[in-house]
Amino acid sequence: MSEEGNVLGSDSEDLAQAMLTAARSVVRTCMQVRSVESVLVITDPKFADVGRALYEATAEVTERILLMMMPASLREGSEPPNQVADLMRRQDVILIATQFSLTHTRARANASREGARIASMPGIDALTFANGGMTADYNALQKEISGTNKLLRRRREVVITSEAGTNLTFTTGGRWILEDNGICNRPGVITNLPAGKIFVLPKEGSAHGRIVIDGSWQGELVDEPISILIEKGQIVDIVGGEIANQIKSKIEATKTGLRQSKAALVGTFAEFGFGMNPRAKLSGNFLEDLVYRGGAYFGFGNNLALGGTASVPLNLRGVARKLSVQLEDVDLLVEGKVTLKVK
Repeated sequence: MSEEGNVLGSDSEDLAQAMLTAARSVVRTCMQVRSVESVLVITDPKFADVGRALYEATAEVTERILLMMMPASLREGSEPPNQVADLMRRQDVILIATQFSLTHTRARANASREGARIASMPGIDALTFANGGMTADYNALQKEISGTNKLLRRRREVVITSEAGTNLTFTTGGRWILEDNGICNRPGVITNLPAGKIFVLPKEGSAHGRIVIDGSWQGELVDEPISILIEKGQIVDIVGGEIANQIKSKIEATKTGLRQSKAALVGTFAEFGFGMNPRAKLSGNFLEDLVYRGGAYFGFGNNLALGGTASVPLNLRGVARKLSVQLEDVDLLVEGKVTLKVK
């Protein structure tokens, strides 16, 4: 074998070992799998390497482990085959490493109702799994995120600025969500991995100003910043190249066929959050981008999950870099650095 072949083999072995280490963190720390529990790993041909690593890590803990390969033809929102759906309902833990999410399927909802703990990792490839946000110390992350409660509660007015042009104010419409910390140890709970973000529902109608998205949009790195003008909690203008045009087209297409009152809510500023995961990177991976430490994201469309009233068939998220975020007298972020300090 050539010297080049030996190098490639060594790199492959290093990657496999790094993936197994990350998988052990998922199984033992995040999901806290026990030897008496039954576990189902669901993967597909594109992400089979991640699925196998999760299987191997789980097999070190319990013998009650199955690995199921999904058809490559399935798309976002597609129900899994009946055999897989039936198995999902009978598991204690389900680990999903597929190209497209199963979160919004009936099969996942039924499994959750039966008490399964579920970790969903859509689109997380081998390199991201081995080297990115999956490798965080999730026990430490949970402790840090839960420790922010005393700073966040009873403060409601938010001011967000950046040198890129973001200048936005809003009032929070509920409590800050602190449960996206990667620990999934209660029956019926589902988590996305990698995890590690803090987020909140903006009070409907309270947001005014401009948001400049200069990181990523829906998991795609942006070449040209996207400027979004917000008035009374609604998008009123979007500029910034081809992606901006695509967003406007998506919003207008979503409005088609809706009652006027509901169509008026399609552009709702639905969610604001910032990343806390020190191992995640802004990479163009949707889940990874939302949790990278110091980044902030803005969600638009449906806000029902956070307690809002915008019941619309649209969910969009964009990530911005180097923001300063003030919650009354608390600096949450300063130029993209997590501070969490009273001024």
